[in-house]
Amino acid sequence: MAATSFNPVDDHIRAGVLAEMIPIALPYVPGIDLAGTVAGLGPQVTGLKVGDRVVAMLPLDSAGAAAEYVLAPAESLAPAPRSIALADAAALPLTGLAAWQTAFDLAELKPGQSVLVNGAGGAVGSLVVQLAVGAGAHVTAVDAPQHADRLRGYGVDRVVAPLTLAAGPASVGGPFHAVVNHVRLSPDELAQLTSYVAEGGVCASTAGPIPEDTARKVRSASLWVRSDRTQLTELVTKVDTGELQLHIAAHRPMAELATVHADAGAGRLPGKTIVLAP
Repeated sequence: MAATSFNPVDDHIRAGVLAEMIPIALPYVPGIDLAGTVAGLGPQVTGLKVGDRVVAMLPLDSAGAAAEYVLAPAESLAPAPRSIALADAAALPLTGLAAWQTAFDLAELKPGQSVLVNGAGGAVGSLVVQLAVGAGAHVTAVDAPQHADRLRGYGVDRVVAPLTLAAGPASVGGPFHAVVNHVRLSPDELAQLTSYVAEGGVCASTAGPIPEDTARKVRSASLWVRSDRTQLTELVTKVDTGELQLHIAAHRPMAELATVHADAGAGRLPGKTIVLAP
């Protein structure tokens, strides 16, 4: 292992709030994102060799990347990006796959469509924005002002401050072909987001379901991220060609992992945090 990274789901698994959805066996080693070098291969493994630099999203119920070595399913491994440090590549797997699956599997974004990304400055939102821009969509990015310059650098059409939902979609240039939400909202607030979607459009969310509007043929989709080597390989290619930038806020040693979890729970984590292997 070179590094893993912290994801909010790591904290949720540790706290036990996902016990019904993700049953785990103790002892459980956290760390879902893997960036490292192949140290050994099982007898039936092909297409990999010792010394290969790889990345992967590990199974949520077994994980284990917060360690010096990890046993990983060979079918989850993709070549690591060559254009960035191997440790920094740990920021890509889970968030990248979540962004890809939200943008393309759920929202089915196409060239020329308009999309509102709520929570665009976060780890997943930043990648959704870049994937959407790269796909030829017209992107309105919503987040706090401190993210505005970075979001503009991704090529979005418009950056707006956090939504005043009651103001309605016209206040931010909507309604939109797709609304992608990454912000924890109340059920009433999620329901208000439905009006931001144009007739026949879609609302996709990683932070709670947005209600559908069958009268206007507005559908809703929620994400349950899955490991996918083909998608991860495509994401790696986009990093190496400069189409995708990873925004990393901090690097912490593995010895501070408990503190990283505590900081996340207290709202003190500055953003995407790389956890460096011993």
